[in-house]
Amino acid sequence: MRLPQPLVKGILARRYKRFLTDVVLEDDRTVIAHCPNPGAMLGLNQPGMPVWLSSSSDPKRKLAFTLELVEADGGLVGINTQHPNRLVAEALTAGAIPELAGYETVRPEVAYGQASRVDFLLSRPDRPDCWLEVKNCHLMRTPGLAEFPDCVAARSSRHLRELAARVEAGDRAVALFVVQREDCSIFSACRDLDPEFADSLDRAADAGVEVLVRRCSMTTDEIRIGAELPWQP
Repeated sequence: MRLPQPLVKGILARRYKRFLTDVVLEDDRTVIAHCPNPGAMLGLNQPGMPVWLSSSSDPKRKLAFTLELVEADGGLVGINTQHPNRLVAEALTAGAIPELAGYETVRPEVAYGQASRVDFLLSRPDRPDCWLEVKNCHLMRTPGLAEFPDCVAARSSRHLRELAARVEAGDRAVALFVVQREDCSIFSACRDLDPEFADSLDRAADAGVEVLVRRCSMTTDEIRIGAELPWQP
């Protein structure tokens, strides 16, 4: 997935009201940038961190700049939670995720469960439907360990229960965690920050929900779905 070009580099001054950041650009201007991430962004929201912004000339936008990348732990980390679905859509089209290849139709945002919409529904006449939920992951507190979530994620726990219900109904269900950083080699649920989610992931896996984790390759030009990471229950 190509990022909007050219990205603008700056220094994070502060993050506030969840979706707003102040960023000091290299020309010393301070701009307000949209932060497309509702989570806590632990370890990625400290003043003084180098960041990369995309910019838009659309006059209808309230904010011209969007926070895309943070430089942390010696590498780039993607914080835009809208990107994983786009990355997965591209990967599905290219057949780049072997476990999810071979389906004839891929439908996004299909209603299911209790007022939910699954990220993707994969279908083919000769096999059960595959209900695919995509989760963005960027938390790393221990070197090499990617964790999700970075705050209480009740909605994600509900999604896991709804995926388990699809398996019980005879379909296939997959929870795919997209790690927007290159420096992780293993994945685990963040049990201390959200024990309910960690328990929900364990129960979903026991019920037959498949847990897939993919690390991304990251540059200031593009993000790509990369290597598979093992899940540590």
